[in-house]
Amino acid sequence: MSFESVVAAVRDRVVPGDEERAALESVVSALTDRAEAAIADLPVEADVRLVGSTARGTWRAGDRDVDLFVRFPPSLSREELERYGLAVGHEVLPDGREEYAEHPYVKGEFDGFGVDCVPCYAVESATDIRSAVDRTPFHTDYLEGRVEPVADDVRVTKAFLDGVAAYGSDLRTRGFSGFLTELLVLEYGGFRPLLEAAADWQPPVRLDPEDHAAASFEDPLVVVDPTDPERNVAAVCSARNVARLVHYARDLLADPRVDVFEPDEPAPASAEDVRAAVAARGTVPVAVRFDAPDVVDDQLYPQLEKSLAGVEGALERAGFAPLRSARFADDTAVLLAECGVAELPAVERHRGPPVGVRDHAEGFFDAYADDPDATGPFVDDDGRYAVERPRDARTPAELVEAELFEVSLGPHVESALEDGYDLLAGEAVAELAGEFGPELARYLSPRP
Repeated sequence: MSFESVVAAVRDRVVPGDEERAALESVVSALTDRAEAAIADLPVEADVRLVGSTARGTWRAGDRDVDLFVRFPPSLSREELERYGLAVGHEVLPDGREEYAEHPYVKGEFDGFGVDCVPCYAVESATDIRSAVDRTPFHTDYLEGRVEPVADDVRVTKAFLDGVAAYGSDLRTRGFSGFLTELLVLEYGGFRPLLEAAADWQPPVRLDPEDHAAASFEDPLVVVDPTDPERNVAAVCSARNVARLVHYARDLLADPRVDVFEPDEPAPASAEDVRAAVAARGTVPVAVRFDAPDVVDDQLYPQLEKSLAGVEGALERAGFAPLRSARFADDTAVLLAECGVAELPAVERHRGPPVGVRDHAEGFFDAYADDPDATGPFVDDDGRYAVERPRDARTPAELVEAELFEVSLGPHVESALEDGYDLLAGEAVAELAGEFGPELARYLSPRP
């Protein structure tokens, strides 16, 4: 297929039809009426704004999400904002539930659409925000009149990023947000020009749509927020997902095909698959499994990554040569590290200071001179005192067991671990396949 025919096929799939557009308009109108009626009963002024992709006309067919913001005066306290915001939210969505991002909001369903009713402050500019969500209406205002000519290209780009597992600004994915996608398509003038540019990206890449000449950012991709020069819209994007865009931009341009736009869901790995892979690879995976903390994903995943980095770092320092690692979460959570070294010698060398540094050298020598378990002290080839002493942990599992609570852990992860955990090593990690078969399949057969 030609590139143009592929894009045309995807466009036919992602652009909403007249019936779907009419349904959305009807739902937004009804929700807005409810919100305005609820505001009328409050002792403060407020207004209602539709934001997000549905407001900007870049939502994809089948996406049934409505983001309704209720804007309150900046003079309100945070407590009042939350109280009035939740009151409106529950009037708009009587069966909705309260959720928490930076502050509480109401989430629910209405006529088959998922709805978020979110309170924010009606600040005068995006640089005056009092909470992170205050900036969102300014993004909608900025794109109004700009994004319409490339709206369908935005939809195709979102489908592409979705297909290569790089779409979504949540802290589990750390990919491209809808607003970032819209800005990139605007910057380059369409889907294909974006791919052609991205194919040549050499991170760090910096884009500044409004030429703010803002302060520098230390991220692989920098897109300066056109409404707030102190913010990088792409700050959440991981280096991996930026690289994914580069890779698949080249791939699609070289070999146009529709399946790149379809998320790849591998068949779940079975316990037998995992055991066979461990045996064939000759490595030693070690996994810590525990009850997943009851927090939202945007709190959980940064803590899992911090904890995994702590475990992986301890294994690296001890000499177990971790090759790769991963974190999974569902009902339970898992920190998995795959090590290249299965067992270390019973002794390890511990180097002291150079002999010429008298005070420290004599202190080291005296500390080990009468230690019956140590070999030495002796002088090594570099003129330092050294001893060989029994190793505390000879296998990756022993090391993790010994040092798990000594590494840097996320606070909710640490509390969950204190309540108990399972330590699985080698072929025993196959036990994870029942809950995490798809994740293990992706781990065992990784793609860009």
